[in-house]
Amino acid sequence: MASPGTLSDEPLTPAGRFFLQPQTNIIIHCIVRGKNPIDIDAVKSAVKSSLMVQHPRFCSIPLRDKNGFEHWRRTQLDIDQHVIVFNNRLDKSGNFVDKTEGSSFEEDDEAAVNQYVAGLSVSSPLRTDKPLWELHILMAHKCAVFRIHHALGDGISLISMLMASCRRADDADALPRMVPEKRTAEFKGGKGRDWFWLFSVLWGFLKRVWFTLMFVMEFVARSLFVCDRQTVITGGDGVELWPRKLATARFLLEDMKVVKKAIPNTTINDVLFGVVSSGLSRYLDHRTPNALHEGLRLTGVAMVNLRAQPGLQDLTKLMKGSSEARWGNKFGVILLPAYYHKSGDNPLEHLKRAKVMVEKKKHSLEAYFSYRIGDLVMSLLGSKYASLLNHRLLCNTTFTISNLIGPLEEITLAGNPVSSIRVNTSSLPQAITMHMLSYAGRAEMQILVAEDIIPDPEFLAKCFEDALLEMKEAAIETNKA
Repeated sequence: MASPGTLSDEPLTPAGRFFLQPQTNIIIHCIVRGKNPIDIDAVKSAVKSSLMVQHPRFCSIPLRDKNGFEHWRRTQLDIDQHVIVFNNRLDKSGNFVDKTEGSSFEEDDEAAVNQYVAGLSVSSPLRTDKPLWELHILMAHKCAVFRIHHALGDGISLISMLMASCRRADDADALPRMVPEKRTAEFKGGKGRDWFWLFSVLWGFLKRVWFTLMFVMEFVARSLFVCDRQTVITGGDGVELWPRKLATARFLLEDMKVVKKAIPNTTINDVLFGVVSSGLSRYLDHRTPNALHEGLRLTGVAMVNLRAQPGLQDLTKLMKGSSEARWGNKFGVILLPAYYHKSGDNPLEHLKRAKVMVEKKKHSLEAYFSYRIGDLVMSLLGSKYASLLNHRLLCNTTFTISNLIGPLEEITLAGNPVSSIRVNTSSLPQAITMHMLSYAGRAEMQILVAEDIIPDPEFLAKCFEDALLEMKEAAIETNKA
């Protein structure tokens, strides 16, 4: 129950108001699977002692006063209301059955949990009479599903907080190792370098201005009236309410590293987007052979972390409001166009095209300006119209994608070794959303689809997996040459 006083009330941030609007009422799901049976008492103890429940956002409920102002109000936290335990087994449809029924095969377990989370993504909003998070424990599947409202923070903030409650499997006292910060390259001196350096800076500045102007104009146009051509994977207004299916595509980071060596200065993000482009082309070939023209554009919406440090964050820095790596929602949006090309094309061509596009995006300030445009709309028109603008952008594009670098080694949570970590969000007005998280040398991408539009997400996942394997084979041949 909320406290009667209002002295501790804190106004909602613009991002908080935005994500509490009906059309942007998004919940982040994190699926953590253990190797051993889950100890409920250990989990509750870990939650009670975690930094999560010390953070005011996780102990507050959103309220609107008589003047229409929205704010957070601290409340007494009842762990038993948030940790929800299910003892029965799930079937492949995501429905609970008697404990003695159902298969215990790992593949069936994964399909059951995926379908359970797919059901949550459409039909199970979080209650607003308690803090906006839950932890579902699926005892029969050795699995925990964190459900955290996007108004509390973005994926970087929330996964970083989860990692603060974990420990390394090889050292019970050590926190999971984060990705080291990039070192600034030193420019070596030398005679005659001044003019070359000046020309490089000027050319880089002009490119940044041009690409920023071009991509920001495109972003505004996509948010208002420009849309992708209709295909069999196109979503639209209202699709967020349709039933969902969830599948998982699995990759080895070592395979991605082999592929990126085939083309100089390529990154894992380049490889991922090349895989997505190739995989979507394969899937469209399967669904509508010879029906689409070469080079058809399929626009993706990608989330970009705007904090100074990439990847997971140091939680002590996140908790400092004045820090550059502050807690909350600190991300921008960029548009990433993928292009349809028939199967049989050189697999690395998809990567080359992806790299060229991503390089242009890196030389622009599109992500920063998309963040500022949203902030401006919030200030001038309010959260309702900012939400409608975001909804329109998603309706005019084909898919959403995000990629997060996770722990570098295996970890434990509440003393239980973790076998996998996956993330996704509740449904959007698109037929496909993809969220990838790496963990201990592996990367798993959750693919949430509208089942009436894409009835076979497992096949789509296999298209992505096969695309990477073909790129790997082509890269090995290229590296040998």
